[in-house]
Amino acid sequence: QVQLVESGGGLVQPGGSLRLSCAASGSFSRINAMRWYRQPPGKERELVATITSDGRSNYADSVKDRFTISRDNAKNTVYLQMNSLKLEDTAVYYCNADVRESARTLYDYRYWGQGTQVTVSS
Repeated sequence: QVQLVESGGGLVQPGGSLRLSCAASGSFSRINAMRWYRQPPGKERELVATITSDGRSNYADSVKDRFTISRDNAKNTVYLQMNSLKLEDTAVYYCNADVRESARTLYDYRYWGQGTQVTVSS
């Protein structure tokens, strides 16, 4: 059983910044890829950023050069630094993680957090 808990969401003005955090806890061997998704009001959930276990990252075109994903493996935590926020960034942001539950398991299980609201408004 693994729990993912997001934090750091809130209300911010256009052009402002927020830093989201997602901490994993429970019983597992290791965490492989971690990701941030978001779901704007009335729209489908979309992938925002991915980071591998060794720190390689990629981003959706809409957030490149504004958002930065990072992780602290010692803390089992992934972060999303969001700068130059726009109205269209308003969404519920979710993290997920590909978790290897034991050293002898041959597959990962993808866990999801409950989400944190980010509202960009003037």
